[in-house]
Amino acid sequence: MIDLERYQDPLVIQSVLHNSRTIAVVGLSANELRASNFVGAYIKRHGYRMIPVNPRESEILGEKCYPSLSEVPEPIDVVDIFRTPDAVPAIAQEAVKIGAKVLWCQFGVISEEGIEIAEQGGLTAIVDRCLKIEHARYIGRMHWLGFNTEQISSVRTGLQ
Repeated sequence: MIDLERYQDPLVIQSVLHNSRTIAVVGLSANELRASNFVGAYIKRHGYRMIPVNPRESEILGEKCYPSLSEVPEPIDVVDIFRTPDAVPAIAQEAVKIGAKVLWCQFGVISEEGIEIAEQGGLTAIVDRCLKIEHARYIGRMHWLGFNTEQISSVRTGLQ
């Protein structure tokens, strides 16, 4: 069983968000109702270079879409994955091959093998966290408004 807390360190997440400029979103959907599209738009709106990776599309969110990480013609800091866990090992191998710095696996995208490949290749792994939510928590609007509770919950305490 994987120890998820090891891959959810707030200081590591903050460092990645502050020190990264280019984020490839693997599995980015052109469908505006999909979470990946919302996250991709958010990343772009907040000043990151967002690169869509999806073999079925030629352009998403006004950006040229690439069929794979190895076809992206520029360095990538973060590989943000919106794919099923069984796809993660191959994506991790490709991320290592292109020299990415971080493998970020979205909510529910948990692959012990993929994480191991990433770590052995020198990448930082963040697992079962949403890049958009973490950005909002530490850098974006939630932080500015004083809502940086470091906890996400719909449960309100103290209210009857």
